[in-house]
Amino acid sequence: MYNVAIIGYGYWGPKLARNFQNSNYFNIKYIIDSSKKNLSKAKSDYPLAKVISNYKGIKKNLVDLIVIATPTKTHYSFAKYFLKTNHVLVEKPLSMSLTEVKKLENISKLSKKLLFVDYPFLFSGSINYIKKIVKKKKYGDLVEIESFREQAPIRKDCNVLWDLSVHDISLLNYLLEQNPIRVNSIKNKTSGNKLHDTAYLNLVYKKKINVFIKNSWISPIKIRLLKFKFKKAILYCDENEPIYKIKIFIKKKKSSQYNIKIPEIDLTEPLSVLVSYIQKSIVNKSNKIFKNNLNLNITKILEKLN
Repeated sequence: MYNVAIIGYGYWGPKLARNFQNSNYFNIKYIIDSSKKNLSKAKSDYPLAKVISNYKGIKKNLVDLIVIATPTKTHYSFAKYFLKTNHVLVEKPLSMSLTEVKKLENISKLSKKLLFVDYPFLFSGSINYIKKIVKKKKYGDLVEIESFREQAPIRKDCNVLWDLSVHDISLLNYLLEQNPIRVNSIKNKTSGNKLHDTAYLNLVYKKKINVFIKNSWISPIKIRLLKFKFKKAILYCDENEPIYKIKIFIKKKKSSQYNIKIPEIDLTEPLSVLVSYIQKSIVNKSNKIFKNNLNLNITKILEKLN
């Protein structure tokens, strides 16, 4: 059983806490938040956990994993403070600075402590189903990808790129296993926000794979739609669908019509899969998904787009 300290119990912290508590391998030892209201809720939700307002009150030797679910600007300082002695999971993005990400990766290597980032879609059944199709070229070469990620809480600590585009960039890196050769972006402040709330992105990868992305906080409806265009089929992935998240439209020979296929996929909550992955990584002293500079590559691309 591994002890966990969760720093931040606002929007995302409770979701992470629930999944760690539901695991057979983790115990929530501490919950830390500067808000009295959040601390009161944490105490009600987890009466056996020690609830405190200052992260320096954590006894590092009693904790195996630190979970950071705080505003983006604090991610680096918290991760740096704990990574020398504890494994660390950070809510995305890890940092908005490539220099800071490099420093954290170096600390992780020197201390032999594992550094995880909560890119939830990397752990979703739908994305991992698509990864197999891309790798095996089941429907021929991949030609184009479109992504529409709209409606989310307006944030004050980072713009829409670091909040929503990070999902697209992380899953593209995971699926294609390469970096783009060219990137372009158009960013707008559509509702008088201080930070950019809408972004249109174009990324070009090897073999002329074009990717078009629209990310926006401002939308009357929540959209989480991905389109993958292959030579022989078009795949729609709608993460808002409760069950049938993927629909594959397979081109009929010598026709402009399509046959539709709706595959069965693993519907396990991605955060639950992430928790299981962390447990296995700690046991095996390995961090397979985050090897090959995943965090560095994601941050580098986002810096260019920003």
